[in-house]
Amino acid sequence: MAVEKAVKGVGDAQQRGPDPEPEPEAEASTFAELGICKELVDACDAMGWKQPTKIQAGAIPHALQGRDVIGLGQTGSGKTGAFALPIIQALLEHRQPFFACVMSPTRELAIQIAEQFEALGSAIGLVCSVLVGGVDRMQQVLSIAKRPHIVVGTPGRLLDHLKDTKGFSLTKVKYLVLDEADKLLNLEFKESLDDILKVIPKERRTYLFSATMTKKVSKLQRACLRNPVKVEVSSKYSTVDTLKQEWYFVPAEYKDCYLVHVLNELPGGMIMIFVRTCESTRLLALTLRNLGFKALSISGQMSQDKRLGALNKFKAKDFNILICTDVASRGLDIQGVDVVINYDIPMNSKDYVHRVGRTARAGQSGYAVSLVNQYEGQWFKMIEQLLGFEIPDRKVDADEIMILREHISDSRRIALTKLKEDGGHKKRRKVEDDDEEEEQAPRGHRKPKSFKKSTRR
Repeated sequence: MAVEKAVKGVGDAQQRGPDPEPEPEAEASTFAELGICKELVDACDAMGWKQPTKIQAGAIPHALQGRDVIGLGQTGSGKTGAFALPIIQALLEHRQPFFACVMSPTRELAIQIAEQFEALGSAIGLVCSVLVGGVDRMQQVLSIAKRPHIVVGTPGRLLDHLKDTKGFSLTKVKYLVLDEADKLLNLEFKESLDDILKVIPKERRTYLFSATMTKKVSKLQRACLRNPVKVEVSSKYSTVDTLKQEWYFVPAEYKDCYLVHVLNELPGGMIMIFVRTCESTRLLALTLRNLGFKALSISGQMSQDKRLGALNKFKAKDFNILICTDVASRGLDIQGVDVVINYDIPMNSKDYVHRVGRTARAGQSGYAVSLVNQYEGQWFKMIEQLLGFEIPDRKVDADEIMILREHISDSRRIALTKLKEDGGHKKRRKVEDDDEEEEQAPRGHRKPKSFKKSTRR
């Protein structure tokens, strides 16, 4: 209903029409050839961006011409640069506070977008404010008081400040960006997004970026964009050619055994493991640490500081295994991820594409492996139907896997006891503090015996 409200409340003054036809994919060129000014070309070079990605090459020229843009591309295709560069270049010509507003569905993605804006605009004194939940609001009020050029936030916290923070307004915003728009239209964001759209001026440039174009996104596009150009890197849900994908059929009760087998085959790699629930992230992290693996977890139950701390430890390679829910699967650009493991198969097939998009980024190779039990086969078949091909299965000697069973069972029991002692998620803050202490403690003080490599034959 919120999308229909947006269509009614915001779309009356907009030029509607049929969905735009996608522009043909542009050939990659230099950023200068796309029309990017020298200051920003130098900033791209400093960030290691030597050549624009396909979506950047397709979207930037239209954005510089003042067109509204719909950008559709695979995860890791460079969508943030496609909207950040035109906005900063326009800011150079007409500097003003609250020049652009960027909305994203997750706190981590909002912070990452802000970091890219600040890096690209560091030479010109660009000021960016991040408004997300899980962070002290007074700090954000002070940030707003500095009258930033760019505001990046999640819809809920952004709306809170629009209602409650004196002097904060988006009535003079020149650019609006909806990043990961399909996720922004989930139930938890719809009402906030609708209210924000009502107070943003109709005379603006709007960029809508997403990995996927759903019916809801299409409705929002017709409500919010004027005669947009559609730039589409891939017309269907797909994974990149440099990604190797496989799956194991595993009995549900022995899934941990198969996981450890896979990890033992990938020593030292940067690995992301996706599970279905927040509780599972911590249980699996504790179990793997008891077995000698350098694993930590991230979930929506953690405070923002703890989530960022875990991400930074993973990025710094202090820990090489990150166990997470789908909160981390959208938009985050974590360099150097070698492997994605689907411990739990997602019920939404599209989430598989976003998960495995954490590896094989920017032309690099990667590996994605799924552990499919007897109850998840139908979901996995739906994933293959979405991708349009069958993912090869990996055979393994079951007797070899069962060698791991007893020790893994002990480690899981110890982890469950630890969670029970800590009170589980009801004492989340205490648990997180204990978790951090564990991560910093000598590994031998908290696990009965390392089993990381001893079972390999």
